[in-house]
Amino acid sequence: MLAISALLLCSSARADWAQSSDVLVVKPAPELGQVQAQNPPGFTWARHPTGAAQYEIEITLDGATPESAIVERNWYLPAKAMANGTYNWRVRPLGSTDWSAARRFVIAARSSIFEVPDNATLRARIIARGHPRSLPPSFVPMTQWSAARMLALEPFTSRMTNEIKLQINALPLLSDARWPVIISAPLTASMNVQQTDIRNRINETSRQLQAAAVMWRLKGDPMYLAEALRKGDAIASLDTAGPTSFANQDQATREIAVALAKGLDVLAGGLDAARRAAWLAAITTRTDEIYANLAGANGRLDQFPFDSHANTSLVYLVLISSLTLGDIPQAQKWFDFSFRAYASSTTPWSGPEGGYANGTAYAEYTAGYLVALWDPLSQATGINFYAKPWASGFLEFAAQFTPPGARTHVFGDASDTKPDTRVFHAFASRLWSPRAAWYVKNLGGTEDTLSLLQAPYPLPVASTTYVSAPSNSAFFPSIGWTAMHSDLNSLNRTSVYFKSSPYGSFNHSHGDQNAFVLSVAGQPLLVKAGWYDWYGSPNWLTWYRQTRSANAVTFDGGKGQLIDGYRETLQRNGKITAFSAQPTYDYAEGDALAAYGAALTSAKRQLWYLRNVNAVLIRDKLASSVPRDFEFNLHALTAFTVESPNAVKVAINGQSVCVRSLGAGAWAPRAGGAPKPGQVEEHGAFTLQTAAAAPAEFLVLLDVGCKRPVVTITTFGGIRTVNVGGQAVTLN
Repeated sequence: MLAISALLLCSSARADWAQSSDVLVVKPAPELGQVQAQNPPGFTWARHPTGAAQYEIEITLDGATPESAIVERNWYLPAKAMANGTYNWRVRPLGSTDWSAARRFVIAARSSIFEVPDNATLRARIIARGHPRSLPPSFVPMTQWSAARMLALEPFTSRMTNEIKLQINALPLLSDARWPVIISAPLTASMNVQQTDIRNRINETSRQLQAAAVMWRLKGDPMYLAEALRKGDAIASLDTAGPTSFANQDQATREIAVALAKGLDVLAGGLDAARRAAWLAAITTRTDEIYANLAGANGRLDQFPFDSHANTSLVYLVLISSLTLGDIPQAQKWFDFSFRAYASSTTPWSGPEGGYANGTAYAEYTAGYLVALWDPLSQATGINFYAKPWASGFLEFAAQFTPPGARTHVFGDASDTKPDTRVFHAFASRLWSPRAAWYVKNLGGTEDTLSLLQAPYPLPVASTTYVSAPSNSAFFPSIGWTAMHSDLNSLNRTSVYFKSSPYGSFNHSHGDQNAFVLSVAGQPLLVKAGWYDWYGSPNWLTWYRQTRSANAVTFDGGKGQLIDGYRETLQRNGKITAFSAQPTYDYAEGDALAAYGAALTSAKRQLWYLRNVNAVLIRDKLASSVPRDFEFNLHALTAFTVESPNAVKVAINGQSVCVRSLGAGAWAPRAGGAPKPGQVEEHGAFTLQTAAAAPAEFLVLLDVGCKRPVVTITTFGGIRTVNVGGQAVTLN
């Protein structure tokens, strides 16, 4: 049996038509004999070169008869859970004999069931609900609230009331004339300012509309109804071909459409026929544009999933269609196209284990809109998206990389910003799990008022009686991120984050493969330098996204990883080649050679977090075919104190780390880009010169708390051992 399995795995590794050579094309999955997080899993494959209109997918449980299905797109999501066991699957264009290679996967007891019925069943279920269908059964007028609920939520209704009243006069009147700048490529600073203003003003008005509608249904006060109608009329009257059009500002047009759809649903019975028709017309025009964009090329995301705006638009389309089924004729077309496709593959930015390759700031943004969209979507359809295994993994990712007390985000765009604890607090509150309960409890605070008032009461997390912290280390293979903590359950924890990502510098990621950051008690000590002004800005291109702004290796005066191109940014990537989590230490190894193009012949980094002595040992193994000056870059939010030619100290807000080069390499200051206004940044590097083709090695110790442990390096039988304060590391 083992020999047969090995043969099948080797077969699945060979190139075939289901595995495109284009890095932007969807990868075949599931494969490699992996146990699936979700049961049933979603199946994907690259389109056949003939452009087949239909496919036959065949799935075989070992020892059983093959089962097949006919599909019109290059993905398949079975409607029912599968029996535990080992399977293989293959696919062919309908009527041909050109089968793809067989691929193996496993359904096990730990594979979580997530079933999505067929479209017709879902549509009938949704329409039968009538309106409002976006609110949970527990949503009732305040006159029906229990004393306990009143005590818990009345402060939030008062807060919502105050916000609505304040915004009635504070929000600017919306007009297409407000935004006269013509948008074209490339984006300029003035265009960015206008695009940001459009997004902000539409989001404000959308929130006011939804808040007033919710409060009208809770309290019945006509003041709220009047305000909701005013704001709905304002956004419905904007020119669908003007500054807020899909072509000009896709974020604005989808927010207008979803706000009107939510408003129509929650205000059911409160709109006159003429106003209802006007709102429906605006929704139809704007959503038709979203649909046309996504449905092009027979569903462009099916083949080319790596489009962040399009993926967000897809879930907007799912909700808008779910809320307008029975009201807009086109809604059935929108729904059938989008719902099960989205349910099958929620995001392209990680595998099914969770994570978010674009960084934790964009993960937070994603969590925010998922709560706003998944809450009504789950109520309208009866499909609990928070029960999707990816959601649990996403929460684990958040807990590991933005744990309670974190003061900054990690990796990618906007990693310089502070986490908004309300967002993941809300997301975690919708899950029923000991990890979610731990995260909510330790984050403290609460969530956004509007989302809380529309949420089920009590929140799902409230029924979790057992609270359990995540483990002290984690590895997310599909995104190439690792987290290592001294004690995740302590606010005084040391946290080390390391990445070497197959996503490279694509989209909101940076040229920072094999980079790390270090914080203690939430205080960033060794940081990612720079700040996020706007996507594509000169600062973003020339400094913030560059390798030299990360705690990573550069050469010859700051030359680093290649971040130009589109497909190339996915190809110039990294990978975690080893990871081990032990009680006394964690270990990760990354290979970033591909990210440097042809400039280097070796670019490996090994990182040990030594939990017993609270120190980090880092080893870089580098080589080039020509002489290089290598630089081990470090960045801090305060000045480095130079203690010797090979030792520096960072101390800020009562926390410190002393950095020692244990091998070759002398410290030198480095210049950087302009820091965020009001912030200090310092940069430096240990530097090392090499002869042509000669290997180079950095061996650097991060002594957290500057305890000055005794360090010895011994060699026996050609094997070196580094002993740090009594904890030994063998350099393999």
